[in-house]
Amino acid sequence: MSYLIIAYEQTFRQNLASFFVLGDVKVFNYEWLSTINNRNFEDKSVLIIGAGVMAKEYALALSMMKVKNVTILSRSEQRTVQLSKKYNFKAVSGGFEKNLSSLEIFDLVIIATPVELLIPAAKRAIEAGQKNILIEKPVSLFCQEIEALIREITHMKIRVGFNRTVYPNFHKLKELSDEDGGITSCRYSFTEWIHQIDFEKFSTEILSRWGIANSIHVISMAHELIGLPIKIESQQLGQFDWHPSGAVFSGLGITDKNIPFSYHSDWKAPGRWGVEIMTQENAYSLMPLEKLFYCPKNSVKWEEVQFRVAYPNVKLGIAEEIGIMLDEKTDQKPDLVTLDKAIDYCKLSEEIFGYNKTSTNSINSNPTHF
Repeated sequence: MSYLIIAYEQTFRQNLASFFVLGDVKVFNYEWLSTINNRNFEDKSVLIIGAGVMAKEYALALSMMKVKNVTILSRSEQRTVQLSKKYNFKAVSGGFEKNLSSLEIFDLVIIATPVELLIPAAKRAIEAGQKNILIEKPVSLFCQEIEALIREITHMKIRVGFNRTVYPNFHKLKELSDEDGGITSCRYSFTEWIHQIDFEKFSTEILSRWGIANSIHVISMAHELIGLPIKIESQQLGQFDWHPSGAVFSGLGITDKNIPFSYHSDWKAPGRWGVEIMTQENAYSLMPLEKLFYCPKNSVKWEEVQFRVAYPNVKLGIAEEIGIMLDEKTDQKPDLVTLDKAIDYCKLSEEIFGYNKTSTNSINSNPTHF
């Protein structure tokens, strides 16, 4: 099936967040993302910096996309060799600090290190002359560090791996809400399953800013749909020893698209991640985030929306990110989160979790104009 869809005005309403224009034909992001398996990336070269959990996901995706010229660069010789052998990729051990400057220029560099090494690896890649760089989210736990990284960029393209913003169902939702006349309101939840956090694996710094390290997945997804807040009131209640800024979070606001929103998350209680949006015709639910459901007006019955996934055996959003970064045939395609937008999500998360407040009381409340 062709990835071009002719969209007649009587059927679809124009919304640049959901489609781009190619001549007289409107090409929808969902269709582009769900057919990336029709594109040929076999002649591309890719470097993965890291050999941990996310590096393994990228390696699997590249293998499924039939990209053969892949190099794994990591500090640990054992993990680097083990991952590279699994897919017949090249292995370079000893770390990016030592080896990156001596490597070739790749079509894509993927930085999938632990959080504290994302910025140092990105800086070294920039110094080495790499031109097309994908950095795993959140880039940094601190907005100022991302701002400093931007100042070092010259002529390279750098994007951030917020993979949930390129889920096919996410863009299917954009299409459907546009057909309904647009989003009228939104609510979302980012409750964390703290019983599954490996407290021995993560540093005190990462745990104390867990909202940016992890919950930002949901926050970015919701606000990619509804826009950034121009006004927000946030509250934090309680605390953990490892997360002193709060344990229960709630708030509300309005975005630059004039869409009201609210959120709630109780890390001491059961729950899950989810985003729900309303239109004049339907309610839509991303819960779990990898699926899509709708409930029409005058009904209480939720129905699942079917959608296509190009690589169903790959972590959703990962192959889509790679495809976007490697496709050079046209600029008319979905884009990934920029460093500027990553700063926006970092600052929003700081507000939601109260990271910049001078003290932690039993209840923290702060109305903010962005």
